[in-house]
Amino acid sequence: MIDCIFCKIVKKEVPAAIIYEDDFCLVMLDIKPVNKGHCLVITKEHYENLFEISEDRLKKLISVVQKTAKALKQTCDGVTITQNNGKASGQIVNHIHFHVIPRYSTDGHKYDWKTTFYADEKDMKNYVVSLSKRMDSIR
Repeated sequence: MIDCIFCKIVKKEVPAAIIYEDDFCLVMLDIKPVNKGHCLVITKEHYENLFEISEDRLKKLISVVQKTAKALKQTCDGVTITQNNGKASGQIVNHIHFHVIPRYSTDGHKYDWKTTFYADEKDMKNYVVSLSKRMDSIR
């Protein structure tokens, strides 16, 4: 992708603090970290989001996400892993990537999600049926 910042990093056209690299992906420090050590795990090939990448390639990517999290966990209290798909979810760079963020009991970061409720048990069951059908239709 011509204007993709992550593709430019992969091609070494833009500098990055690369921690790990193999034939399929790379791990780098985020330039605007939530905490020091906040990493981004990206594919070398351009996939806009989770919906475009094959299951086999996603498995490879997730194994590096796990390796990164294990390395970070050696010096922190916990690890947050996030991955956004689409503008409404908060995806800013349209290239699949995972945020692997070291967490500390004193870092003060909290999810501030406003939760909701199903109207009643019937509403919840209707959603279960609807989503189950959609999942069954995906091959």
